[in-house]
Amino acid sequence: MSLQLKDLYDSFREPNTIKALSQQIKKESLKLKEPLYIMEVCGGHTHTIMKYGLKQLLPKNIEFIHGPGCPVCIMPKERIDHAISLANLDDVILLTLGDMIRVPGSKTSLAQERAKGCDIRPLYSPLDAIKIATENPDKKVIFFAIGFETTTPMTASVLKIVEKKKITNLYFHINHVLVPPAVEAIMQSGEAKINAFIGPSHVSVISGAKIYSPLADEYNTPVAVSGFEPVDVMESILMIVKQKNEEQTKVEIQYSRAVTLDGNIKAQEMIAKYMTPRTHFRWRGIGDIESSALVLREEYAQYDAEKVFAEFLSDEPIDDHKLCICGTILKGLAKPSDCKVFGTACTPNTPLGSCMVSSEGACNAYYRFEEI
Repeated sequence: MSLQLKDLYDSFREPNTIKALSQQIKKESLKLKEPLYIMEVCGGHTHTIMKYGLKQLLPKNIEFIHGPGCPVCIMPKERIDHAISLANLDDVILLTLGDMIRVPGSKTSLAQERAKGCDIRPLYSPLDAIKIATENPDKKVIFFAIGFETTTPMTASVLKIVEKKKITNLYFHINHVLVPPAVEAIMQSGEAKINAFIGPSHVSVISGAKIYSPLADEYNTPVAVSGFEPVDVMESILMIVKQKNEEQTKVEIQYSRAVTLDGNIKAQEMIAKYMTPRTHFRWRGIGDIESSALVLREEYAQYDAEKVFAEFLSDEPIDDHKLCICGTILKGLAKPSDCKVFGTACTPNTPLGSCMVSSEGACNAYYRFEEI
């Protein structure tokens, strides 16, 4: 990292700046007519909040509510079982990203299956799937693709190369999900106390901040699209408080160094070329949400692992461990510290649920940074 870039990063973590923002927030919060319950949708924001102790710098009438913006955390067990079933087929190499390998399915995990001899490989870049497929022409290579709008263009770009190079042994199991429908479902339920949002920034780089406008308009909730550094988050909270005091409900872009209102149009067009919304997709702990995930378009069915290997896959819903409250946390109805097995039976080394496994999960953040 260059010295100039390091100085830039340090400026977003500068203690005096964070303290100054904290004082401004406390001053403005005295004018609030009601407490602020701010959902930070993205797990990356949750980790920033916990790591830098930001909630301790806020007044008591401002509270964080953790959201469903962790693609590993929201993956239901039956989808993980799909990956496990595919990995156990003859002559298959299964590829996926990072934490997905450790998430428990109904009976086992991809990590356990790999230890038994299945060829399961973590990808550092989805483009590595091309190299693995071309180097193993006698194998069926299946990419278990996960992520929100942030990572979807990368999967689409891999499919574009596959199509161009006429690669016939690479298949896609698509698990890309969309932020707005999930947040809409949480708000429609009326269960969680939410009256403001910190919007995911990396998602917004692709889709644009405009995707949150219906949310702000329908539910009268201020939205600040925030970067991931502590100064970013504190500045976003100040934006939200000021909106509340001025009786405004709009979408503001704090992360203006990367996010625009319209987003990356070329990436959006590439996604639309290869994928279309599913009728339904079951989110862990939230349930079926209409048009909340993507699937390959029919013209690319020959690459769709769910269709090519349909006889080996089951979509029967599978419940979480009885003691795990991950679903309740994802809906903004509980904190990790409310869980009876948090930090005892459930730890990052022995996770009962996905929120503890994922590096973006709320339980993982509390375990690493919170003093219970």
